[in-house]
Amino acid sequence: MPTIDIDENRENRIKTEILVDAEDKEERAMGWYYYLDDTLDFPFMGKWKKKNRKTGAIDEKLVEVLGMAPEDDCLKDMYVEVGYIGGKDDDIHTAKLSEIEAIDVDEETQQALEDWQYWLGRAYKF
Repeated sequence: MPTIDIDENRENRIKTEILVDAEDKEERAMGWYYYLDDTLDFPFMGKWKKKNRKTGAIDEKLVEVLGMAPEDDCLKDMYVEVGYIGGKDDDIHTAKLSEIEAIDVDEETQQALEDWQYWLGRAYKF
């Protein structure tokens, strides 16, 4: 059940820019992947908010969002690669894009992130 009301501007952008000519799940996933990869201004700062499996509490970590995860990892959901602030250079993790809250990003990046949250909130599927 959708938790977000229809936004005609976003619906139009999704149909005409993101999913144009996409006919199956894989093409829809790749439409989103390339839209996000092209539109998000990497790297950017963010909070990685994920649910703690043991306590159910939401853990927040300050991260640098480095880029999209490999295409093959994004066929069912959108993932990004992140590094902890103050962590080791080789300490890179994969996070669901939906778990990232951007900090002080440009308008295009914010819009693309909101487009993805909208897609999820409307309970759309690839």
